[in-house]
Amino acid sequence: MSTSIARSRPAVRGARKAKPSLAMKKPPAQQRSTETFERILEVAAHTLADVGIDRLSTNLICERAGLTPPALYRYFPNKYAVLSELGRRLMVRQNELIPRWITREVLAGSEQGFQPALQGLLLDTYRVTKQTVAGVWITRALRAVPVLAKVRLESHAEVTQTQIAVLSEIFPDANTAEIRLVSRVTVELLYAAVEMLFDEKSLDGESVAQIVSAMVASYLERLQRSLMPSSRPRARRA
Repeated sequence: MSTSIARSRPAVRGARKAKPSLAMKKPPAQQRSTETFERILEVAAHTLADVGIDRLSTNLICERAGLTPPALYRYFPNKYAVLSELGRRLMVRQNELIPRWITREVLAGSEQGFQPALQGLLLDTYRVTKQTVAGVWITRALRAVPVLAKVRLESHAEVTQTQIAVLSEIFPDANTAEIRLVSRVTVELLYAAVEMLFDEKSLDGESVAQIVSAMVASYLERLQRSLMPSSRPRARRA
């Protein structure tokens, strides 16, 4: 074996371990480019729904969209960048549901009020994901493809921080680390339950949502009881 060949092998191994870029090459600036950009994402979603993650490719997207590969590569360097944008958009749709259900009044209230709100959020998230083209496959991609985990984790972290801020305001004397942990676990538990409903179609969504919401609500009630009366939410004066 020659020295030159032996020395080249570590470089090959390093190249294989390199993660594909998820960054868009450039955002669309004009109407025509925006239409092409959206066309790529629309066709990619439908193609993903048809063939799944493994068989999805930029060539197949281009073929179905009636585009040349350079037209796609102008915006996305690879299929993972396309999946990343689809995942980011799905996460935004899901996260937009949270303030509709989990309000400051709900968090400051009783377990009986918090549980149905959490249950409604879980079922609503399941509905929106199911109605999104390839929503199930996008969800699975964010969980199964290591390079896409960042999209899911960043979204969950953003939601967690929002809940931490609200809970810290409601319970100023509560342990900050505990609030952070319970917020993070709650977010992950909700999304995991949604994924489970897609993976195990025999499960009843209402029953799963009721169990998960009851578990989280009971912990919030325990948190409320552990605080001194002065740290509990005060009733507003009329």
